[in-house]
Amino acid sequence: MLAALAILVGTVMLVYFDREGYRDSGDATADHPFGTVSLVDAIYYTTVTLSTTGYGDISPVSDPARLVNAFIITPARIAFLVLLIGTTLEVLAQRGRELFRIARWRKQMGHHVVVIGYGTKGRSAVETLVNNGLDREHVVVVDPSPVALADAHADQLAVITGDATRRGVLQRAGVADADQVIITTGRDDSNVLAALTVRQLNPDAWIVAAVSEQENAPLMRQSGADSVITSSDAVGRLLGLSTLSPTLGTVMEDLLTYGEGLEVAERELLVNEVGMPPQSLPDQVIAVVRDEKVYRYFDPVVTLLARGDRLVVVRPAKELPWAPRPGTHNEDFAADED
Repeated sequence: MLAALAILVGTVMLVYFDREGYRDSGDATADHPFGTVSLVDAIYYTTVTLSTTGYGDISPVSDPARLVNAFIITPARIAFLVLLIGTTLEVLAQRGRELFRIARWRKQMGHHVVVIGYGTKGRSAVETLVNNGLDREHVVVVDPSPVALADAHADQLAVITGDATRRGVLQRAGVADADQVIITTGRDDSNVLAALTVRQLNPDAWIVAAVSEQENAPLMRQSGADSVITSSDAVGRLLGLSTLSPTLGTVMEDLLTYGEGLEVAERELLVNEVGMPPQSLPDQVIAVVRDEKVYRYFDPVVTLLARGDRLVVVRPAKELPWAPRPGTHNEDFAADED
């Protein structure tokens, strides 16, 4: 638009400065047979010429004016049309891609993940899910920002544009049929209101929400969030650990960085691991999930592993987080045995 405006302004000034070489048949008099070309006439001539309308009431009559029209205004006309048509096609193509992606996503709606807010945290959450095996077609982003819209489109994600605190927007995102909802807008109050609305629409969804301040975490849980991450406190603790022990800070950063070094993962218990203590497994077990409760590996309740347990382990990042260790892929999970 700025380029098109520059062409318009430049052409208007060019015609106005060379107005003696133009004839305005509408203003022709006995004293001025060629008429007078004012600034308004120059603007009028430029707009009808660049848009290829060309009524002919104002026309170049001198040789310099005709040469200017042939070698300057005609290329400017072509450039102007290319800009307008190109911009229109780009907008239509972008809108078409968005509608196609949403239509394709709606065909597979159900058991998907809704990400509310596609800033740095939301984008990192999506990349983690995708790197762990989730198909991008099972993710839909809700965000009112044009920048987030462009980023989500570039990442080949379906996008619902709008305020996630409004029921209508969340309904269009299919929140009622979603398995998980990630809430990570830039404001704690918006996150709380979004969590309340999501919980009303889908009582069974697993909601993970981010808050900037720890004091807002209890309110977020009361609003329906199953898991609450305090971003400022987490960063502050990492900074403190790195100050007290650079080595410990490096290890913690390694655990939080996806795809490199060590990775925190959750996997199911294998049949041959039933009855074993957590410390004796090949994986470094740090917690055991039993009956929807998390126990530390040294807790007396999980001294011996039982069927149905899930393990939270630290393992090399190159291994799939949800899979058993290499060499055990053909073994049965303990949860599958009668």
